[in-house]
Amino acid sequence: MGNSRLVYSTDTGRIPATPDSRDESRESGDGTIIISRQSKGRKGKGVTLISGFQLPASELKQLAKTLKQNCNSGGTIKDSHIEIQGDHREYLVLTLQQLGFTTKRSGG
Repeated sequence: MGNSRLVYSTDTGRIPATPDSRDESRESGDGTIIISRQSKGRKGKGVTLISGFQLPASELKQLAKTLKQNCNSGGTIKDSHIEIQGDHREYLVLTLQQLGFTTKRSGG
């Protein structure tokens, strides 16, 4: 067992060989923004999750600020996902499409 090494974890998925490849995999994708609602682990209070961005951190932060202001709600950025308090899926789909993003709703 001393020769075994972790190649997959349910927490983070496939573990890259070098830290640099993790950054590349985070930015890769099909360019579709996924908008979903989640309430698990938040004592029943729902948040709208927006993921799939291929933006630098500074642009992502500015976009999150704009979306939060337009929704009149709070939120944060975690692991390159934007979380906005409350259920704003319909509004965010329209807003992001107007900004030129390809969007897709996930979940009910």
